[in-house]
Amino acid sequence: MNPNCKKRMGAIRLEVMRVVSQEEIAPAIFELVLEGEMVEAMKAGQFLHLRVPDDAHLLRRPISISSIDKPNNQCHLIYRVEGSGTAIFSRLKADDFLDVMGPQGNGFDLSELDDYCKVLLVGGGIGVPPLLEVAKQLHERGVEITTVLGFSTKDAVILEDELAKYSQVFVTTDDGTYGIKGNVSVVINEFDTEFDAIYSCGAPGMMKYINQTFHDHPRAYLSLESRMACGMGACYACVLKVPDSEIVSQRVCEDGPVFKTGTVVL
Repeated sequence: MNPNCKKRMGAIRLEVMRVVSQEEIAPAIFELVLEGEMVEAMKAGQFLHLRVPDDAHLLRRPISISSIDKPNNQCHLIYRVEGSGTAIFSRLKADDFLDVMGPQGNGFDLSELDDYCKVLLVGGGIGVPPLLEVAKQLHERGVEITTVLGFSTKDAVILEDELAKYSQVFVTTDDGTYGIKGNVSVVINEFDTEFDAIYSCGAPGMMKYINQTFHDHPRAYLSLESRMACGMGACYACVLKVPDSEIVSQRVCEDGPVFKTGTVVL
């Protein structure tokens, strides 16, 4: 495929992006830097749908955008190797190319937040990366940011130093090998701060806790992960139920991945 190939299919953009670099930042967790014109349209909280460069893998893999560098047309993706498809991604090197669909989904609503505001970020495991761009953009506005991160163990901790550039960071681990022993609720339940907005991404249990704890908060958001097929909302493989309805559903790929708390059933 021509490395410069770019086209649009309706609202979906396809582009062959160049690999700038790749690094293993924790066991089985990689940071992939891509370059391309698509970066100009990216927003915090969106994701990219990557084609595995192997004809035996038909379905694309959704990976959230960790940080965006528009002046250099570059974006950072952080993912965990969980199967043969992501294992192939992990072997990519500088100047390789990837077939990318995106940017997809609805990002985080960061509007109307300024230096009078206090914001809480909550991330768990491989759900931490999309919060980095949120922290960066809000810090530039002078927003006071508190971040709570949850991991299984010390070796799984990622992006603590990067997020500490923009916020006060608390780290929890399930086994107590680093930071505070327990999950993020151990920290959050002790806060008496009235946060103007909450942004979160993590495992289903964590998202259920945030959804319940901040159910009625006017600006609390969940970024949800899901297995996807088409990634465009056509196949309905990633649907969620809506409260008080057995008929209406929401698609993580098209209607999300960001949802307000209380608007989906977890």
